[in-house]
Amino acid sequence: MKIDKVQVFGWEAAIRGMRNPMNSWDRSDSQYYNGNIEIGTNDLRLMQRLILAGTEHSKYMRYITVYMDINAPLYWWKEFDTYKFCEKNSTSTMHKITSRPLTYDDFEFDFESENRTNIINDLNDMIDKYKNTENSSDKETIFRAIVQDLPSAFKQTRTIVTNYAELRNMYFQRKNHKLTEWREVFINSLKSLPYSEELLMNK
Repeated sequence: MKIDKVQVFGWEAAIRGMRNPMNSWDRSDSQYYNGNIEIGTNDLRLMQRLILAGTEHSKYMRYITVYMDINAPLYWWKEFDTYKFCEKNSTSTMHKITSRPLTYDDFEFDFESENRTNIINDLNDMIDKYKNTENSSDKETIFRAIVQDLPSAFKQTRTIVTNYAELRNMYFQRKNHKLTEWREVFINSLKSLPYSEELLMNK
C-alpha cells in the first residue's frame, strides 16, 4: 500500500471563517508564505478549543482540504468506502484488468505461495483467452469470470479529496485497527500532514 501526491489547501479560508461568528478577525495571528501556513498562537488556541467543543463548532475543519493518491488493496478500500465525506476517482478495473498480464506487484500479498501463483496464472490464462476471443457473448462470460475470481488483495489506485474533519474521525476510529494498512500506512501518513498533532490527534 502506498500514499503519495499529498496536497493540503484552504487554511486561510478556514481560519477566516472560524472567526466569523464572533467577528474576531483582528485577533487572527497566522502568517501565510507562498501557500504555506504558520498558525499563530491565538488561532491555534481557538482551533483546538472549537474541536473540543464538538463538530458543530469546528466546521472550519471541513474547509481544510486534502488531496492524495492511495494505492491499496480492494479489501482496504471496502472499509474506506464507509466514509462519506470523501470523493474518489479510481483506476478502472472494468477497463484495464484485461490490458496486460497480472503479476505479484498487482496484489497486496504478504508472501508468495504456490496457491497464489496458481491464482495469478489462472487469471492470466483467462485474460489471454479474453483477448483472443471474438465472440461477444463468450468475451462477456470470460470477463465476468476474471472479475469474480479477482482476489480482494488486488490493488487499485484512487485519487481522493477529503478534509481535516473526516481525517480526524478516521484517526481515532482506525489508529488501533487490526489491519496493518490502517495502522502502519494510513495513520502514519496522517502524521506528516501540517499541524496533524495539534488538530487531528489531540483530545
